[in-house]
Amino acid sequence: MTSTPSRRAILLGLMASAGHAAFAEAPVSVPRPPARGTVKLSAPKRHDLVAKSGLVGAVTFAIADAETGEILEAKQPGRPMPPASTMKAVTSLYALDRLGSDFRFETKVLADGAIVDGVLKGDLWLVGGGDPTLTSDGLADLSKAVVEAGISRITGAFRVWADALPRADRIDADQPEYVAYNPSFGGLNLNFNRVHFEWIPDGKEIGITMQARALRFSPETNVARMQMVDRPGPVYEYRRGQNVDKWSVARGSLGKKPGARWLPVRFPGLYAGDAFRSVARLQGLNLPFPQITGNPPVGALVATVKSNVLEDVLRSMMRYSTNITAEAVGMASSLVNGVPLGNLVASGSRMAGWAETQFGTRRMTFRDHSGLGYDSEISASDMIAILRQGEGVEGLMKSKAISDPGRTDGKPIAGVSAVAKTGTLNFVSSLVGYMYTQSGRRLVFAIFTADKPRRDAIPPEQRERPPGSRSWANRSRRLQRNLLAEWARAYETV
Repeated sequence: MTSTPSRRAILLGLMASAGHAAFAEAPVSVPRPPARGTVKLSAPKRHDLVAKSGLVGAVTFAIADAETGEILEAKQPGRPMPPASTMKAVTSLYALDRLGSDFRFETKVLADGAIVDGVLKGDLWLVGGGDPTLTSDGLADLSKAVVEAGISRITGAFRVWADALPRADRIDADQPEYVAYNPSFGGLNLNFNRVHFEWIPDGKEIGITMQARALRFSPETNVARMQMVDRPGPVYEYRRGQNVDKWSVARGSLGKKPGARWLPVRFPGLYAGDAFRSVARLQGLNLPFPQITGNPPVGALVATVKSNVLEDVLRSMMRYSTNITAEAVGMASSLVNGVPLGNLVASGSRMAGWAETQFGTRRMTFRDHSGLGYDSEISASDMIAILRQGEGVEGLMKSKAISDPGRTDGKPIAGVSAVAKTGTLNFVSSLVGYMYTQSGRRLVFAIFTADKPRRDAIPPEQRERPPGSRSWANRSRRLQRNLLAEWARAYETV
């Protein structure tokens, strides 16, 4: 597969935006026992940093020696806080433990019938395995393999099975309808379950397309449709049709220049089946419109396409913070022991139960695996316990420079390094990770900030970019940088 670096970066950037099976349905949260050991309060200077930040809302944090587990400094470390996307660090550990770093998702095509002179005398099945990274390019490779296996025509139906994982038409019900970081999910996902809406003005006319866009193949889709209407607002409106997403856009909002944005898909199985049908047609294989079926798939294996190994999938998830990847790997992890799983909340519950057993955590509420849900909570002390004892997540995090706040040039502090995972929602900003001081001392930290009353008061239609959220997040990030710089100096040696 070839592509220019800039196009790949643009595609990935646009696509990214934003449990323990043995326990069956473990409780979402468990009571916290009396505190163990001693916890130092934050030093007065750190209290001053918080006060001077101008940040309205709650600020909690903890930093510990990664080798001994000693909490070096903390502020309300036991207070439950929304983790936002730092939840993905916990999900990564959960998946690595339950699935293994070499696990691969698999999407298959089965033939239910005999193949005679290139004709399949029966049904062709597209069988999802929950792969959150499957793209239209992958489906094109799969369709090519089907043709190379000797199938040029079928006499039966084209069936799609999407029940390898629980299905739902969105991750979190409290998000705006049109945001691409809140798509559907299930056992068959495509292009992160997002459709690419593009408009190109041409004089008084505007050409529009809705595509299952990838790097090499971008078939137009019949499962998501767009209509331009003359209205002052809102910009986008959604109506659920019968097996189709019906979108409308205010014509005046498109302007006079070409543009595009990703929109969520609510019928992921049909979307993938429709795209497979389109790319198969390019190979000379004409298929009828896909039929979603809940019956178990049957037939002989014809072709398969696999994801990258789990470690690489998680590294990309952590870098681009793709919510659907977190949900798919989390639910796949919850199903390892074969215990049925009802929904996403139940899977989050299993992950909380797993963490309690593995790391001794005591009070967490996991509504999902991405951190997108408003009701998920974890304390700084529990996050510290998970990161300190868990193995494999540090190498998945992005490098983070720690700058000296006293310098105007923003130059990093020499000899100090860190890796971290950020988390951002409306009036929620979190940062967790690992830091190495100049002497090589390894520290683990968690910083959570949130103004939950202000977050909860935002009307759903304003939750993509509510007033004041950007400046609030900037103040939180500045506080996080200052705390890291102070800790790098204060805890240089044991």
